[in-house]
Amino acid sequence: MKNTDLIKDKTIILFDGNCGLCNKSVRFILKHEKDQELYFSALQSETGKQVLKQFELGNKTDSIVFIKNGKAFIRSSAALQITKHLKALWPLLFGFYIVPKFIRDAVYNYIAKNRIKWFGAADYCEMMTPELKKRFLE
Repeated sequence: MKNTDLIKDKTIILFDGNCGLCNKSVRFILKHEKDQELYFSALQSETGKQVLKQFELGNKTDSIVFIKNGKAFIRSSAALQITKHLKALWPLLFGFYIVPKFIRDAVYNYIAKNRIKWFGAADYCEMMTPELKKRFLE
């Protein structure tokens, strides 16, 4: 099966597999998502590279990427799109979409620039259940 077939009709989050903050964020999303409809892939994986190429995003290893309905979102837009898939009050954060993108992305870029220094690198792999493992695209 080609990677394009693998990602078709899926809502996907691409994350930096080497980043501690990114890995903690994925675990947070898994714990708080509404419908278990999200799929995940590291930017450095073959699927991640293929998706970046397919959406002409170049090498965006400093950004989270959110793919839904054939559209790609990066940086703060991706993070805010993800909030719509979470339980409880988290979707209210989507209201920050009204903040101009250049301001949102400036904050996002500052955090991204310092994420390894602040949160460290991902140095372990959490054991996953078979059901959860199916949602990670390699």
